[in-house]
This record gives sequence, C-alpha cells and structure tokens, in this order.
Amino acid sequence: MIAVEISRKRFGETEILRDIRFVVKAGETVALQGPSGIGKTTLLRLIAGIDGAFGGRIDRPERLAMVFQEPTLLPWRSALQNITLLHPELGRDRARAALERVALGGKADLFPGQLSLGQQRRLALARAFAARPQALILDEPFVSLDPALAAEMLDLARGLIAEVRPATIFVTHSREEAARLSDRVLRLAGQPATLGTDA
Repeated sequence: MIAVEISRKRFGETEILRDIRFVVKAGETVALQGPSGIGKTTLLRLIAGIDGAFGGRIDRPERLAMVFQEPTLLPWRSALQNITLLHPELGRDRARAALERVALGGKADLFPGQLSLGQQRRLALARAFAARPQALILDEPFVSLDPALAAEMLDLARGLIAEVRPATIFVTHSREEAARLSDRVLRLAGQPATLGTDA
C-alpha cells in the first residue's frame, strides 16, 4: 500500500503542492492526471523517495519500481545486464524469463541502442517487474509511441500489473489510457496544486 499525506511542497518561495492526501491499495491502479507543469512529476519523485524535502509523510513498501517517460536504460550494458545489474538476486535465468515475458527473449545480448523505442520500453517494463515490486510508479510510459504500439504496451503493462498486483500510480495525459489501465483517476489542479477525483 502507498499512503500519501503531503501538507506542502515548495521550491524556494514557490509552493507547488498543498494538502495532497490519498491511499493506493495493493493491487489497485490509480491514474494521476493534470495539465503539464502542475506538479505530477514532482509528486511522483516525492512518492518514490527521490526528493525528501516536503511537509508531510509518505508510507510506501520497500520494493518499489519506477518506469520513467524515457526508458533510462544503461546504454553500455546488454538487455539482460540491464536487469541483472539492478536485480542481482534474480540470477540470469529469472532475468531471461523476465525478458521472455515482454517478448524480448531473443534480444538478451543486444544493447539498448540496438533496440527500437518500443523494445526499449518493453525492457524498462521487464526491469521494473522483474523483482515483483510491491509498489509501481509509471510516469507516462507510453508517451511518443504510435497509437497501435501504445495500445500494445498498455495491454502488456495491464497483464503484468494483474500478475504482480503492486500498488500502482500511473501518470498519463490520455483519458483513454487512464480508463483502460486504472481503477480510479485523481486530478491535480490549481496553484498550488491540490487533488480532486473522478471516481
């Protein structure tokens, strides 16, 4: 479970977030929406523990994975090594199984630069799910993909989430993606941003 209670987040004198409170249960997927620049990525960084400078409290499981807008892979390492270096406890066989799960079984020895953007996104998903996270953060993981590939990736992510059942926060600008992947939608709005809900 992820429990968020943020009274305020500032950058200097500018208040970005205020009175953000919500809970995401294990197995639940919550979409987070709002206009560009409203503070969605800032909120994700707080939840992930990347930024700890805020008023309030965030409770999150120990095993947390994050998939960024860009794949953020290690370009000098193979697809297989991109998983084993981050999750050495898995071993090569389980890492290969993670690649198979996202249809990259034949790409284990290729480097990220040798993969298409869609394949890089698949590798990022494989790396995130390899250690079966208890919490998952997806920051616009399907952005800049053509509609057919985005739909394919969304189905893949939905299958992995159903299999692993983490508490998931999913940022997207697409209402269709939010409707297909999430159980409910939260919206950031205002200045400083506060939270509303669609469901």
